[in-house]
Amino acid sequence: MNIIFLGPPGAGKGTQSKRLEERYGIAQISTGDMLRAEVAAGSPLGQKVKTIMAEGQLVPDDLIIAMIEKRIRQPDCAKGFILDGFPRTRAQAEALDQMLTRSGQHIDAVLLLDVDENALADRIAGRYTCAKCGAGYNDLFKKPKVAGTCDVCGGHEFIRREDDRRDTVAARLKAYREQTAPILPYYEEEKRLYRVDGMADIDTVTKEVFAVIDRITKK
Repeated sequence: MNIIFLGPPGAGKGTQSKRLEERYGIAQISTGDMLRAEVAAGSPLGQKVKTIMAEGQLVPDDLIIAMIEKRIRQPDCAKGFILDGFPRTRAQAEALDQMLTRSGQHIDAVLLLDVDENALADRIAGRYTCAKCGAGYNDLFKKPKVAGTCDVCGGHEFIRREDDRRDTVAARLKAYREQTAPILPYYEEEKRLYRVDGMADIDTVTKEVFAVIDRITKK
């Protein structure tokens, strides 16, 4: 089962991908993590990527596709993979399909977490974590049981990510609309796109995601 997770920043793709990975035994692939791993390993691909990034340029699509092709040959991808953060453009989606076809594979499902952008911005801007143990909280729906004290470790210091500021979130959502949203028709045309209500609580979203995958595997 090969899956792509789509949705704007903060929609919950990472959380749901981890749950899919645990339930179905398929590997989650983050292109960001993959790029960093190749650079750290000093592979030929990694050396090219390091040079490009050092010059402040975007990594070309063909290099990312080559790294994905290399990554999905690893043993942990034997039962399939979940792509989180890729593709971001129609050109990348088409290149990914072409590579998978050469490898005798294909994308089984594209899961889109549908969200209300205004509500999502509130949700992201309200996030903070315990500086000591990393436990996550939110101003709106997940405050510590005792104000100012972490439920997990009892710590009293909390931090907020710089890119969770409301103005930064707005810019990230705008970039998503302009760059990623246009690939949705590509997958809709081939009936591979499945929409899930990303504004529901985490466990409800998980149940809906699992239901979609179970329906596909039974076809």
